[in-house]
Amino acid sequence: MQQEKSIEITGIEPVIIFGPHDAYLKKIRQEFPHALVGARGNTVTMKGEAGELRLLDRIFREMIFLANQHGEILESDIDAILGLACSPPPPETGVPSSESDTIVSTKDYTVRAKTNGQRKMVLEAKTNDILFAIGPAGTGKTYTAVAIAVAAWKAKKVKRIVLARPAVEAGESLGFLPGDLAQKIDPYLRPLYDALQDMLTAEKLRTLTEQRVIEIVPLAYMRGRTLNNSFIILDEAQNASNKQMKMCLTRLGINSRAIITGDVTQIDLPREVESGLMNARDILQNIRGISFVFLDKSDVVRHKLVRDIINAYEKEEEQGRI
Repeated sequence: MQQEKSIEITGIEPVIIFGPHDAYLKKIRQEFPHALVGARGNTVTMKGEAGELRLLDRIFREMIFLANQHGEILESDIDAILGLACSPPPPETGVPSSESDTIVSTKDYTVRAKTNGQRKMVLEAKTNDILFAIGPAGTGKTYTAVAIAVAAWKAKKVKRIVLARPAVEAGESLGFLPGDLAQKIDPYLRPLYDALQDMLTAEKLRTLTEQRVIEIVPLAYMRGRTLNNSFIILDEAQNASNKQMKMCLTRLGINSRAIITGDVTQIDLPREVESGLMNARDILQNIRGISFVFLDKSDVVRHKLVRDIINAYEKEEEQGRI
């Protein structure tokens, strides 16, 4: 039985939601060919089956939320929203979804868990001192981890945030990059800066960095330290050796927590060097206080093609061709 529903757009120009020449509406209509989706002034009108209307309602409300946050919606945002809404539901994990799913919120920006895997990261980080988040590119591991750390700092649960990455070359050598050491390692640490800049103003981030409340360092710089009252994030941990992984995990001091993120399909270590992340996955599973969350392609929140790319590579790997 067909039903009708409407959503009023307030606080923003409707063209942001509809897209130039209704381009975004046309994309949505293509995904829902059996529903009627229209626009009247600042109102979206929908007619279709109850299940379709629930999905359409969620899609438009997410679009309105993004538009209010950023003042615009990009075509890639539409692709990501549609990809998440129209993909098959992920396996049941016992992780409840929530209308808010808010991880951290500032005056200008709100970060929310968007997938089952991200929700599980948030849940497990609340009850475990060390969390491993393992999954393919585009699942939001790093971004969610940084948001959890910023939320803990804002709530005064920790006094500082330390973000680290192994400086492992993926096809090029540090020695051949121009500039001094700081300039050479900057490309490795840039994704962490980018995530923080979404959650803190540039001035606030600069001040906190100068005061060493927030540190973004190569993994090697953590040797010999004991980090108390800190939230530690080790990103791209698949490129940490066994010794580096042990060194990082044993930096935890009093009232400290850590999130380790990585993708075991993208290891850039020399063939003779074992990935510390893969070994940690095998030997730390049963230690109380350490949790593992495994994200998969259902958690991909980048361009919809990323999921197809992951599928294609998985098929090749299963058949032993790569």
